[in-house]
Amino acid sequence: MGLYTKLPDRINEMDVIVAGAAGCIIASRLVEADRGLSVLVIESGKNNYHEPRVLHPAFWPSHIAPGNEFTQFYQGPESDHMAGRRGFVPTAQVLGGGSSINTALYSRAVRSDFDSWNMSGWSTEDVLPYMKKGSHQPGDAMTQLEVYHGPGPRDRHGYEGPMQISGGPFRSTRLENEFIAALGHVGWPELEDNNDLDSVNGVMRAMRYIDPLGRRQDTAHMYLHPLLQDGDHPNLHVLVETQVERVLPFSPRPMVPSPYLKLPERSEWSFLRGGPFGSPLLLERSGIGNPQVLDRAGIPLVASLPGVGHDYLDHHGMIYPYKSTLGPEETMDALNSGRLDPATLIAKGDKLLGWNSVDAQAKLRPTDAGIAELGSEFQKAWERDFSQVPDKPLMMLSPFGGFPGDPSSIPAGQYFGMVAFSLHPYSRGHLHITGPNIDDPADFDPAVASDHHGLDIKNHVWMYKKQREAARRMEVYRGEVEGWHPSFPTSSQAYEAPSVYPLADVQDIEYSTDDDKIIEQWMRDHIDSIWHPMGTCKMGPLEERGSANCVNTAMTIAEKAADIFIQELGLRNK
Repeated sequence: MGLYTKLPDRINEMDVIVAGAAGCIIASRLVEADRGLSVLVIESGKNNYHEPRVLHPAFWPSHIAPGNEFTQFYQGPESDHMAGRRGFVPTAQVLGGGSSINTALYSRAVRSDFDSWNMSGWSTEDVLPYMKKGSHQPGDAMTQLEVYHGPGPRDRHGYEGPMQISGGPFRSTRLENEFIAALGHVGWPELEDNNDLDSVNGVMRAMRYIDPLGRRQDTAHMYLHPLLQDGDHPNLHVLVETQVERVLPFSPRPMVPSPYLKLPERSEWSFLRGGPFGSPLLLERSGIGNPQVLDRAGIPLVASLPGVGHDYLDHHGMIYPYKSTLGPEETMDALNSGRLDPATLIAKGDKLLGWNSVDAQAKLRPTDAGIAELGSEFQKAWERDFSQVPDKPLMMLSPFGGFPGDPSSIPAGQYFGMVAFSLHPYSRGHLHITGPNIDDPADFDPAVASDHHGLDIKNHVWMYKKQREAARRMEVYRGEVEGWHPSFPTSSQAYEAPSVYPLADVQDIEYSTDDDKIIEQWMRDHIDSIWHPMGTCKMGPLEERGSANCVNTAMTIAEKAADIFIQELGLRNK
């Protein structure tokens, strides 16, 4: 098997070197297209092969805990926009990247996302074939991204690919049904498939990158490991626990002279990971980026590309916990608190291990009345950026089967959460190098909630109110978890007094201007990343500025990129 932590001496050159979760897809497609092409995948993190914490989706919350060995953490400076706190972003550092440690939620962008790139060959209709089938030309084998086990139009999904998409072996059915019913009460219907690229403003029963038996479908296990194990692809090599220091640009056109264009001796190779954090730092160390940034860091310019490391963004989010009447078998609380033994569950193949705690997915837009409540500046932004794009959601909302924080901080019990995050934040940050060496600290500012007109905070005020109204209408609801929600004075209509549950004849809460200020301050005190970093190496026009979790878009781009490479290298039918 060609997987190493140090390359053997016999391997001293490669035709193609790729990195990252998307790189797993590209590498596998290339080695299958031409058995004579030598391909090396480089990953700074550990191998994930048959690692229980990767294979079983139930363990994903542990991957965002500080000190996790599959995750690297980035922290920004103290920010007035976050009440003096520092933005904190975990990012994957393991073979398969984020697909190995994320929530495994199957979540696609919408049509307007791809079309807004305004890039020839990258519209929705251009990329849809790669979401489901990669390419199919005479003499080629059909290549597909997914095996879809869910509802929806068959022409929007794939059925013969490596990545299985299913509901998994376990669902918290009562929580799922009550969440969907509650959203119906506040105006959003159940949809068959809101991942069909067009449907929005409703909720669907979640599908996941989990097979029917409960195994995570990450890009390393589904694309790379089968080729490494079959003994028939000696041209594939994978190097883990290794960092990439810089790339060596090549072009038939003259470029700015650089000492980095000389291939270093093998003993001088040192390497860093890709992804939304590693990629801009890697490019800048290679002399590709904003000339001013490179000059400050002491890097000779190879290519001027000012957008590198600029316009960092993230889906800012919150998870609001509630007390519930759910049973121990309906939440993750027993597992997350240690009341269930993971080894015992693994030994007996418990179906709970195949659950990601998220059973429904809603992509939502406010009504005209809701937009008006958010003020004139938000109305202007809505008219400019959303009103003429009816498929563009403002928020994603999902139920979470359990308490979303440290279980030792609350009484033992059964809880549920509401996951609410903004899909199109206005705040933009940056990520740049500060020096030429791989160990030089990064200049990182996530700039959470920093937009000039406070639109992101206003968005979260709306999201807080909407998720609260849904929660209050659920039969399993038994009140808010103290300290995890804004605190309103007892004189406010927004104050929730101890009550007999479930609530009867629930009416929408009327919030005062003072209530809104309390919510806004709460957001400043608590809002943070929802672990969807992006935008640091955007491919769209520089003057332009996605409506889903990020992994599906990344995999789609990888499938199309692999097809482009195969065509340009003339590898068809080899």
